[in-house]
Amino acid sequence: MTPQPAQVHPAPFPGFPGSSDGRPQTIVLRPSAWLRGAVSLFVALASAAVFAALAPRMGGWHAVLPACAVFAGLALWAVRQDRAAPGALKVGPDALTVWDRRGTLLCQGRVAGCSQWSGWLLMLALVDDNGRSHPLLLTADALPADARRELAVLGRRGAHGGL
Repeated sequence: MTPQPAQVHPAPFPGFPGSSDGRPQTIVLRPSAWLRGAVSLFVALASAAVFAALAPRMGGWHAVLPACAVFAGLALWAVRQDRAAPGALKVGPDALTVWDRRGTLLCQGRVAGCSQWSGWLLMLALVDDNGRSHPLLLTADALPADARRELAVLGRRGAHGGL
């Protein structure tokens, strides 16, 4: 299955570039190849570490079964996490709404904080009406650069109470 290009609709309010009518901006996220690669490497290294730790104690052939069990468990976890990953964001003037790829609402709230690691990762903290925090990790290859910049600006404004 090939990833579809991200679709960006009109911006959430007149201050955003390209906003002409003030409607909320919907951003469709692409699956992150970078994140999938990192998780796959983690699964392989964890399985190899289990094998390397148990092989001297149990023997090579007997250590294969626990290593395969760890591999299967972590691979299942990785697939479940990938399916539950955010698929779309809707940026409104006072809230950010996040859905998975099946259209299920994951979280909704105001942006309360932001952390950015170079141009690769953007971490947003969303706070819902109950005061509960929801972290949102976005990779550079999952959304367009202009949308990532605008979300980073919203995150910095939220961290300083400017929303």
